[in-house]
Amino acid sequence: MISGKTRICGIIGDPVEHTMSPAMHNAAFARMGLDYCYVPFRVKPDNLAQAVAGIRALNIRGVNVTIPHKVSIIPLLDKLDRLAQRIGAVNTIVNNSGALSGYNTDAAGFLSALLSAGVEPRGKKVVILGAGGASRAITFVLAERGAHLVILNRLQEMDWAKDLARSLSQTFGEEVIARELTDSNVKESLHSAEVLINATSAGMSPNINETLVPAGWLKPSLVVFDAVYNPIKTRLLSDAEQAGATTISGLEMLVWQGALAFELWTEAKAPVALMKEEALQSLTGREK
Repeated sequence: MISGKTRICGIIGDPVEHTMSPAMHNAAFARMGLDYCYVPFRVKPDNLAQAVAGIRALNIRGVNVTIPHKVSIIPLLDKLDRLAQRIGAVNTIVNNSGALSGYNTDAAGFLSALLSAGVEPRGKKVVILGAGGASRAITFVLAERGAHLVILNRLQEMDWAKDLARSLSQTFGEEVIARELTDSNVKESLHSAEVLINATSAGMSPNINETLVPAGWLKPSLVVFDAVYNPIKTRLLSDAEQAGATTISGLEMLVWQGALAFELWTEAKAPVALMKEEALQSLTGREK
């Protein structure tokens, strides 16, 4: 029952229609007996500053931040957690009496998803598609873990990829390569790759037939992780599965990063298994 004491959390992004976070978090709040409610807010890039002001004015306890705001929101916050500052992207905000703190739970969420699938990235050659906010978190934790990285990004945003590669190379002392996301570069990079990660929105509902990697370039020795979680099995993951590759759904990362955000807002231990179950049920219900 929502009352005058209910604390509000939510997600801001564009789009947000696909998000599983409300189902996941509201189930967790109910299970833990917390007077919280989680709602999605679609925020266009031009309205981001007003939205952040609204978080303060309405005393919203916290929000998740998704595409395309994970980097652009940083100057609008009061302080950053050290990890979020090093990564250069924020996916979680905590509001303490009007003071907004930015965190990044994507990095730990991604690593938890990878390790729980039995994949240790240390020493492996990893190809990452995309250089936006999700990619920043993913590449940071991979570089920190000792993986060898190649970042592929579209020509219009090559500056992002080059800046990210330069920053990671300087921070970790291991050369990170940035290239344009073209068919020839994808094919060449995958030839010796052990892990492929899609950190773009390609394949996200409703564009479920979209993929950046032709099926014939995938191989059994590859681990394929898709940060897109709606649909659960993207075209990329479906093609990879048919090629005999190991596949990891973005749902795993969603659940782990969400659990960490839940704990930041509530200071209570997140019911991770329940959150995964609710997200999965919500997704499979939509796909029927």
